[in-house]
Formats: sequence, structure tokens, C-alpha cells
Amino acid sequence: MSQPLRQFVRGLADVVFPPVCVHCGGVVEGGVLRHLCVRCEPLIHRASSPCCTTCGHPFFGEVEGERLCPHCEGLRPVYGEGRTATLFKGPARALIHALKYHHGLHVLVDIEAIVRASPHVTDFIRDAIVVPVPLHPRKERERGYNQTALLAAAFARAAGGSTRVETVLSRVVDTPSQTAFDRRERRENLKNAFALRSGVTITPASPYILIDDVFTTGSTLNSCADVLRRAGALNLNIVTFGHG
Repeated sequence: MSQPLRQFVRGLADVVFPPVCVHCGGVVEGGVLRHLCVRCEPLIHRASSPCCTTCGHPFFGEVEGERLCPHCEGLRPVYGEGRTATLFKGPARALIHALKYHHGLHVLVDIEAIVRASPHVTDFIRDAIVVPVPLHPRKERERGYNQTALLAAAFARAAGGSTRVETVLSRVVDTPSQTAFDRRERRENLKNAFALRSGVTITPASPYILIDDVFTTGSTLNSCADVLRRAGALNLNIVTFGHG
């Protein structure tokens, strides 16, 4: 189906079945995004420079001199730098929750549009190999997909160039949810949870970008980064859609 025809069909479907805002539940009419209404769309807290180079959280107010970031304090990153597209609150949280917990694959078009409008992210990952954080096979069977792999594909499309997705990691330990754990407990919970997939070879000179949905403490991303470092990745950074 050609692009003009797809747009016509989509427009016709929106007239018959108006999309509903995933944040407030109202009807979506106008605006740039398809699944956030014009009232909720401006509530997205887009991250931008100046920001913490470890976790991507923006610095607010005065930025002169050395800044210590409270959001990743205590993290000893084994990767180079980090970026995030949004703060994980309000509509941005609603988009990820729809994708992650409600089979809302339709919101990927909005997530990609948000990333596409975030040059500090797209410029950072362009022409790199983007690597999604893996789900354990049991969890992926239950959900039906790995939302981070879908996010990685959206990031790659938004960045363009020769950016490509490679699934090089696997989750070999079915760890409990990280939600209720503090930083130390998260780190312990993830010990030896990830491994390089069988038959995968890391090219040391290639740029690798780990992709996850949210940066909370950085423990998951750091655990994945450690596997890639040990496998020979020298140019390694991280990117998330949200931070919070």
C-alpha cells in the first residue's frame, strides 16, 4: 500500500473510530501525535541538553561548574554516555504503559515521532548498532513481544542513516520485578542475569547503543553493558525513551 493511500485509510479510520488519548481518555482531534490529545501532548517533558552525560536527565537552572546528578549517584557505569528522550511522567509514562502492559503496539508511531523530534538522541545513535535489553523467554512468551526490541526499531527508524538493530543479548535468569528494589537490591537481583547470545560476535570498533524503555537506577542497562564490554565492545553507550 502506498504512503498516500495509507494516510487516506488512516484518516478515514480516525473519522469512524476516533483515537482515544492514552493519558486522559479523551478523543484525539488534531495535534501532531495520534494517541495523545492536544491538551496532553504539551505535557510531555522532553529531555534536552544540558543533561547528565551518564543517565541523560536534564540539568535545570544554573549549569555552570561541575554538576553532580542525584539520579545516577552511586552508579559506576561501564558504558560511556547516556541519553533519554523524555522524563518518565504523565503522557510519556502513559505511552510506555500502553505498550508494555496493554498490548498497545499502536502507540509506537507516537514514540517514534517523539524520538524523531529529539535531535540530542537521534544524532547520538545515528549509524550505531542499537541493542535492545532482552526479556526472559518466559516473560516474552507471556507478553507476546519484547517492548524494548520494538522501541529499538523505532529509535533506529527515527535516527536513520545506517542505524540498525541487532539482538545480541539474552536474559538467562528469570529475575523478579525490579520495581520494589532499591539500587543495591537491583544490582544483586541482576547479577549474571544477561549473557551474549550464542554465535554472536562483537566487533570492537563498532558503536553499540543499548536501548531500554526507562532509566530508573541504571542497574539493568549497566548489567547489559558489562556483558558487552566483556565481549569486546569498546564504543558503548545507552539510550532510553524515559527517565524516572
